[in-house]
Amino acid sequence: MKRKVLVTATNYSTLCAEAKELLERNGWEVVENMFGRPMTFDELKERVGDIDGVVAGVDTWNEAVFKLAPKLKIISRFGVGVDNIDVETARRFGVKVTNAAGRNANAVAELTIGLLFAAMRRIPMLHHAAQQGIWDRFAGQELIGRTVGLLGFGTIARKVGRKLAGFEVKIVAYDKYPDLDAAKELGVTMVDAETLLRESDVVCLLLPSLEETRHFMNHQTFAAMKDGAYFINTARGALVDEKALYAALASGKLTAAAIDVYEVEPVSADNPLFRLKNIVTTPHTAAETYETYRAIGLHTAQAILDEFEGVNPPKGL
Repeated sequence: MKRKVLVTATNYSTLCAEAKELLERNGWEVVENMFGRPMTFDELKERVGDIDGVVAGVDTWNEAVFKLAPKLKIISRFGVGVDNIDVETARRFGVKVTNAAGRNANAVAELTIGLLFAAMRRIPMLHHAAQQGIWDRFAGQELIGRTVGLLGFGTIARKVGRKLAGFEVKIVAYDKYPDLDAAKELGVTMVDAETLLRESDVVCLLLPSLEETRHFMNHQTFAAMKDGAYFINTARGALVDEKALYAALASGKLTAAAIDVYEVEPVSADNPLFRLKNIVTTPHTAAETYETYRAIGLHTAQAILDEFEGVNPPKGL
């Protein structure tokens, strides 16, 4: 009997054809997510009873799901963050959890910078205005000479720092466990979080989503930011209190923001942030590139194969 892998990441056949072929060539049956969005508990419940492995998107994997999946041995996360997976409970059920650390870093870094310019120059707003025949000569702001703060200095943040080096900016960063050698190489000044918020013209949120970082950006931290600053979030929605972000934008404390992630995903059309004109939004798409899908697809498929073949099995989180 074939082993079975459930792929809850979307667009698998289209964007991860090599990975799917790799699994099938090695005798695996691939069950895909055909919903085009994260799967619900009821949808998972119907499919996990006889699966051996999972290539997981951002669906919720917790005790309720593990109880229904007696054969499950590994969840290979299609991405980096595992905040949607109860890792400790997974261990208790004998399920290894792995991720694709670093594989989406360049894509996320590029969109982070893209969103930064979209916010500073209001590109989406001007795009829609031009299409409606409205000759809106909005005066934006330039990045040159400004201070960009990186909240978090992991792989993605370091790539952002490297890419920003040519824009003639000063870059500061905060990290609980700073990589001083990398900072020196990139010309980045490590500072505490308070200094970063106070001095940065642009704050890019790139922290991991942990219990201790939940609502890292809140009414107090937004108030600590420089008046008229810009805020970019391509990390996780749980890092930001959206009510506090709304207040900071509505009051003019922030000139504008650009976000790719939300407290509740998929985000609802009635999210109050969407009523604001000084925000740019994308639907958690920072890592969505052909290059990333190929790299992560092959990585996650190989992790599952290695786990069952016992050859260089991936280290669990």
